[in-house]
Amino acid sequence: MSTPPSEAGAAPAAGWALAAAAFDALRSLPALPPGHRARGPHGHRYVAQARQALGALPAGCAVSDLGAALQAAIADWDYADLDSRLPQAPQGRGDAALAGLLAARLGAGTQAWIQSTPDQGAGVAPGADGHPAESWRRYRFEAAHRLPYVPEGHKCGRMHGHSFAAVPVIGCAPEDVAAHARLDTAWAPLAAMLEQHCLNDIPGLDNPTSENLAAWLYAALQPALPTLRRVLVFETASCGACHADGRTRIWKDLPFDSATRLPAAGGALARLHGHSYTLRLHLEGALDERAGWVVDFGAVKQAVAALYQRLDHHPLHELPELEQADTARLAAWIESRAAASLPQLGGVELLQTPGCGALRHPAAPAPLPLTL
Repeated sequence: MSTPPSEAGAAPAAGWALAAAAFDALRSLPALPPGHRARGPHGHRYVAQARQALGALPAGCAVSDLGAALQAAIADWDYADLDSRLPQAPQGRGDAALAGLLAARLGAGTQAWIQSTPDQGAGVAPGADGHPAESWRRYRFEAAHRLPYVPEGHKCGRMHGHSFAAVPVIGCAPEDVAAHARLDTAWAPLAAMLEQHCLNDIPGLDNPTSENLAAWLYAALQPALPTLRRVLVFETASCGACHADGRTRIWKDLPFDSATRLPAAGGALARLHGHSYTLRLHLEGALDERAGWVVDFGAVKQAVAALYQRLDHHPLHELPELEQADTARLAAWIESRAAASLPQLGGVELLQTPGCGALRHPAAPAPLPLTL
């Protein structure tokens, strides 16, 4: 992990600016089979997400500048008939194709994703499978579980339950409008196994941590989805696990409410203002052989408790090491300090509003599903 400069006004180290914006539009997808509900004209509240290297954006204004560029790029799609606005081949209006068009509008070096509903989307993401795009669907299920190998007295050792969600992601072509249907077909038998069941009773899930569940789902889905790239599991809205290529990553969200001002940015950003931030810690590593997790989600929160107290309900620009507390610098500042107490830390994502913020992560994970 790189350590950011500590002096006020120093440029942040490498990372990504993140932005998100919503638009409402109509489209049809006549390339879908006859009778498919999305074949004819229908509407969505879309969410567009973009990511751009911080080095390509002015210091201090990275998030707002990318957000403005994203709003401009989708302006003519808002309250529009995409069938007439984008008259190319019908399959060119699917989620993956729209993400490709958005990336082209934003310019070289910018990555883009489109969500057409809170539970489905696609992005421009070349992968080892040879496909230049990827599509995903979110599936929710209600289930019970207990973790049998946690320390004595740990609350997760008791039988309890969650409203789980799983998100399988597959590589696809930009014109592939049937990707979501393939995901639905592959998921159907698993839904019957998971919904309203105890996970511990399912063969292979005697220790159903989020990490083990993500790996189990990956193994179960891969035969039917040969371009499967990863599977995400949301144990709660604020934490989960991702399994891909035999590797496991987890994330834990910590919200905090703070004030800041950015005098070097000028304009409205120079005024005292504030955000309800979300700090998302990404952690990676081998699973504990007995517990079956990278690290206990509760232990993550405890490990950064002192750091968190410096952030929550404080004026961030008054921190002695962070006079210019824009989101990119703040993410770098948090990363350098959290790494000391979290050796599994793989990256830091800091959102100042939903989907908008900064990401410092070598592997640059794709954005989590978002609703605006």
